[in-house]
Amino acid sequence: MLALRLSLGAHPAVQLRRLLVAAASAGTGFLLLCALGHALAHPDAASVSALRLAWCAAPLAATVYFAVAVARTDPGTRPRPGLSAVGLGPARLMAVSAATTALSCLLGSAVALLVFLQLRGDLTGMPVDGAATDFLAAGRPLPLPAALTLLALVPLSASAAVAVTMRPREPAAGAPRAARAYGRFGAYRRTAVKESFGAYGRFGAQLGASARGRRTAVAQAGQDGAADPSGSAAEAVGESAAVPPAAAHTPPSGLPWGIAVLAAGLAVEAFASRTGAEGPAGDRPAALLGLALASVGLALAGPGLTHLCGRLLQTVRPGALRLLAGRVLMTEATRVGRPLGVVCAVMSAAYVMASLHDRGDASAGPLVVLGALLVAGCTVATLLTAAVEARQARTDTNAALRRLGAPATTLRRAAALRAGALLALFGPLSLVVAELSAWPLSG
Repeated sequence: MLALRLSLGAHPAVQLRRLLVAAASAGTGFLLLCALGHALAHPDAASVSALRLAWCAAPLAATVYFAVAVARTDPGTRPRPGLSAVGLGPARLMAVSAATTALSCLLGSAVALLVFLQLRGDLTGMPVDGAATDFLAAGRPLPLPAALTLLALVPLSASAAVAVTMRPREPAAGAPRAARAYGRFGAYRRTAVKESFGAYGRFGAQLGASARGRRTAVAQAGQDGAADPSGSAAEAVGESAAVPPAAAHTPPSGLPWGIAVLAAGLAVEAFASRTGAEGPAGDRPAALLGLALASVGLALAGPGLTHLCGRLLQTVRPGALRLLAGRVLMTEATRVGRPLGVVCAVMSAAYVMASLHDRGDASAGPLVVLGALLVAGCTVATLLTAAVEARQARTDTNAALRRLGAPATTLRRAAALRAGALLALFGPLSLVVAELSAWPLSG
């Protein structure tokens, strides 16, 4: 009941994202039911039906991935101070988030079942004619337990993934704890020396080297701001105050592994093309394995490439704009780079499969298009959701920059510069990987 009340009282943008999750769940559930219908209509072609069911794994994974991204950006289930006092601790919020995701996916599964029954003619008695009878199994009894089991895959998988992702993380048992330090009047501070009563207001206590350093920095910032009315000095001060230095960002560790897996996938595809196997690419498991490895490698290399892109933006005497854009990219390399790598991998794989479309089964054309649209739409929506999450994480930083005098146009220009840099790096890379993957499979 709490999950339902939080879902109904959410912001319209949050409701839109949940409806998109329900739509993705409906499309995946319909594909699963179509695989069941093909098995009912062709009991002698069990291998073909099993292959169609296996192809539904890609839309299922994309839907679960999108559902997790939407759950991460849900402001209603975000831990906030004071919620634990009313019984909404991290564990309870995780359960509410999982339940909300399950409700959205159950709504989509119900819509998929109604559409499938409508096309079969079970609701109106007028089934669809033509090629659709190949996967609808019109006129045959539909096993309801099997249909419900397939439809339960999306809600169960999505809610389990959300629960694992949003679970409360306790600090390690063996992690060392910092010693408790006391400041004035017994308050916590970083110094280990306990101050006595009245020590803060003692004459000369605030005239030390640290206080002089603070006054010097403020005076220098004021002089720079007066000399540079465009606000670049304020931007530099805001960056030094709100954005940590570039050396503090450790690069993600997935770039070498991603390049290695990508190279292995291309090598497997080249080896499969030289073996002289005849027939379409779907009949060569080694070629499909190489394509899968290449896609996984590109997805793994996404965070590392994003971090590298941010570092390249700061080379050769960067100004305030390039410095801000580069450091933000390095900070958000994992959050934005992972879905960006997945999008590039999906686009490359879609390009390869589109080049081989005329060699596939023409009877499954509408279902192939639906599956491709589901995977591409979910991955792009996940990337946009990750961008929303990154924007929410930068709220305090942007507020600090505005307080220090940075104009809003500078922040927008930095965002445009980040988007252009990512597009300039990932666009040609995806095209090159797609061409190299399609070349061995076309032979």
